[in-house]
Amino acid sequence: MLNLVDKCDAKLAIFNSQYVHSTKRPHYICPKAGFLKKLAILLVRSFVGPFIVTFLIALFILDMQFLWVYVDDLMGKGLELTVILELMIYASARLVNMALPLAILMSSIMTMGALAEHYELTAMKSAGYSLIRIIRPLIVLICIIGVGAFFFSNNIWPITNLKFRTLLYSVTKQKPALNLTDGVFYNGIENFSIRAGRKDPVTNELSDVLIYDHRDPGAGSRTVIRAARGEMKQTDDKRYLVLTLYDGHSYDEQEQEKRKLELRTYPHISNHFAEEILRIDLSSLDFNKADEDLFKSAYEMMNVSQLSTASDSIRSQIARKKTDLSAYGVRTLALTRDSIDLTKAADDSLGSNKYFMLDLSYAQQQRALEMAMELTRNNIKSLNTALDDIDSRGSMLDRHLIEWHRKFFLGFSCIVLFFIGAPLGAIIRKGGLGLPTVIAIGLFLVYYIITIVGERMAKSGAIEPWIGMWISTVVLFPLSIFLSYKAATDSSIMNAEIYTAWFRKLFKKKNADSTTVS
Repeated sequence: MLNLVDKCDAKLAIFNSQYVHSTKRPHYICPKAGFLKKLAILLVRSFVGPFIVTFLIALFILDMQFLWVYVDDLMGKGLELTVILELMIYASARLVNMALPLAILMSSIMTMGALAEHYELTAMKSAGYSLIRIIRPLIVLICIIGVGAFFFSNNIWPITNLKFRTLLYSVTKQKPALNLTDGVFYNGIENFSIRAGRKDPVTNELSDVLIYDHRDPGAGSRTVIRAARGEMKQTDDKRYLVLTLYDGHSYDEQEQEKRKLELRTYPHISNHFAEEILRIDLSSLDFNKADEDLFKSAYEMMNVSQLSTASDSIRSQIARKKTDLSAYGVRTLALTRDSIDLTKAADDSLGSNKYFMLDLSYAQQQRALEMAMELTRNNIKSLNTALDDIDSRGSMLDRHLIEWHRKFFLGFSCIVLFFIGAPLGAIIRKGGLGLPTVIAIGLFLVYYIITIVGERMAKSGAIEPWIGMWISTVVLFPLSIFLSYKAATDSSIMNAEIYTAWFRKLFKKKNADSTTVS
């Protein structure tokens, strides 16, 4: 980098000597344009490499976490490798919102830290370039990544969410593969329950076989088959299971005609066989993908335009519900004040204002009070139901607004984290995977915790959705300005010797004051 600056200074001297006495205008304005171009290429190359590596590593770690969570739903179901790979691809696309900010933060710290560690950043500053001018190519690149993150969140994110939810639902509903365990009933095959006392894993020979037939759901286990031993194999197309049973009995209860209970005889057929072949359809074990229309209406499957339309629709529904509730209250409830003095209620002078309950018998008064209480309870239930409906719609509106803000949040968070990582790398002057990685992970944890807390509070209705989604960016934005200023002014806030010297001065001052007092 120093040689590159010296060459540019030499070219600048030649340029000045050629045109100092010339009246002709030069063909180019900036003699260091070649240097700036090479500098931009150098910075972009230095950033792209760590960015791709850290992004893939973060994505891999998050994918392993996903597998750890859903390993029980994936194991033992005979899923094809293509299905698992497809599920992992969709899961990776959903985890980009976590992997991308972390990759930008780590790569920016590593890139600028490596330049500062090898004094390349110092050489560029000595050539008269400010920090912002030096990292301008990276700023442009980050802005492009931010715009791409928005288009990803708006266009690709809903599709991958839909595919992921549909495929995950299909996988979780998939029945376990055909695998008999000794002494345990296997109920994966539709309408059959099979138990084998012992199974040879090599020859697939069975002993003490017991089979319950449930093909008639109204009759229960009408057919029961028991055999001393048997053999199990599947057809070449894996469509049918062929069980060859030896030395067994079958019991079949017959359906009898409707008759009186005391006249029923409960007939059944018992059959002994030396060999019997049972062919069972395995179509219930086939993997069937669920219909995507079941999940299309969810807010996670919508883009910005669809979320705006859905939010307006929910707002109108809430307003209509509130209007209907107010009309219901006016129509059915009336607050009155009884100003009649009951001590004078029996006076004939009251006329039509006479308290009507006094004209009723005791039983009629009790009946009237019970009806009034029942009517009040019903009104309270109706009001609570209407209020719960309004609250649920308000919660759904908040979730739509949270998803709407998420589309823009990812791009802005990438830009803010870059303006934290790049100045911080220039300040700590360390590259590689050591100290920069530790600092980046610590800052990302702060960013992630604030984001999760804000989103949870927004979902619970404690704060507005836009506050919950943007709170992490608002908190970290002043830090990015502070670090950028310190890096531009060559501050050494990360130098431990400064703080050590400050503490030494502080303790010396305290010791001096103590001596003076003594």
